[in-house]
Amino acid sequence: MNRTVKIGIIGLGARAETLFATMVELPKGELEVTALCDFNEAKIQRFKDIYDKHNLPYPKFYKDYKDLIKDNNVDAVLVPTSWNSHFGIARDAMAAGKYVGIEVGGASSIDELWQLVNAAESTGVSCMMLENCCYGRNELMMLNLAKKGYFGELIHCACGYEHDLSELATKLDDGIERAWHNLRRNCDLYPTHGLGPIAKILNINHGNRFLTISSTASKARGFARAAQLADGKGAAGFDTFNCGDVITSVIKCANGETITMTHSISLPRPYSRDGRVQGTKGIWLEDRKGIWLEGLSETKTEIDVAGNPYTTHIWDNVEDYYEEYDHPIWKAHRENPIGGHGGMDSLTLMAFADAVRNKVPTPIDVYDCAAWMACSCLSEQSIALGGAPVAFPDFTNGKWIYPAPKRASRWALDDIYE
Repeated sequence: MNRTVKIGIIGLGARAETLFATMVELPKGELEVTALCDFNEAKIQRFKDIYDKHNLPYPKFYKDYKDLIKDNNVDAVLVPTSWNSHFGIARDAMAAGKYVGIEVGGASSIDELWQLVNAAESTGVSCMMLENCCYGRNELMMLNLAKKGYFGELIHCACGYEHDLSELATKLDDGIERAWHNLRRNCDLYPTHGLGPIAKILNINHGNRFLTISSTASKARGFARAAQLADGKGAAGFDTFNCGDVITSVIKCANGETITMTHSISLPRPYSRDGRVQGTKGIWLEDRKGIWLEGLSETKTEIDVAGNPYTTHIWDNVEDYYEEYDHPIWKAHRENPIGGHGGMDSLTLMAFADAVRNKVPTPIDVYDCAAWMACSCLSEQSIALGGAPVAFPDFTNGKWIYPAPKRASRWALDDIYE
């Protein structure tokens, strides 16, 4: 089935602009923006200016999302709104029969996640988190290698979001919600960029699940320092932030694997998602930019000072694996990556469009959304309890134990389809 998927965007902030810029680069016939919505007239005008600049006909503009989701010329909606609003909007859109692409971030409560799950189950409409890192080149290559057994039995993984965003300390006066979450809360506020790809590699919600999370928080100094360096401008008078500079979590999985997860956005450092996949036959470390796989990588026998032999494993460069072990999606995409975030955005949007077009479940489904986003409020509880383990709800209500087969699709993340 080939037809253009008609998209409405609810919330016209910076992320909406990035998504829109990617959509206009997609191959003709993939997506068409037919409706845009924001209660802020200035943001609507900004999009009108973008349309005028490119001499494009206007879509319909709405100020109330409840009017947009009634539009029969909209097949699906993207919801890049604030963390505290996108759950309710997604729930209402599914009730109106619209597929939903929800943006990333953490949850504030388990109840709002159950509402999202119940909405999807009661309507039969899919909700996909637009977790673009699941379609990153290295993440997909590790998925390919893991599914084909190159790592052996998986034992331990790591992930995170480590990114100097200390300027958020000066955004409180602007009403930037993410800044206010870091001011008020102490938890892993942004888990999904790192955790999403790892969850797919470990078959979470599809034969495996998260059992518990144990989290600790360091002292909080980074945001306060950034506010001081800016003479408190934009800090709304606050000089103390609740969120620790480094949040460390350990997740235990039903099949015995462990995951360490790090959130650190208030201290100076290079960007990293801190990826690690380790099994009985090999390991990948993102920050090392290295991989070692049994049977493919080099080992050397050396002699220690006492004359005893020992084995040294020699790292391979990840880039050297692209030609042969790239995921099929990237083999087709690597010559001409288009769209934001190095091409990840375009792949994510095309995966979403494919599900809408064929009226099938999305490759990242509502159970994934709930499990991944739950890390924020559960890590918050664990930190408050001194690092005690906190149990994950089973958002699938047991469906993970003997899961139904998923659709064979090039966009699938449960297995590799050439």
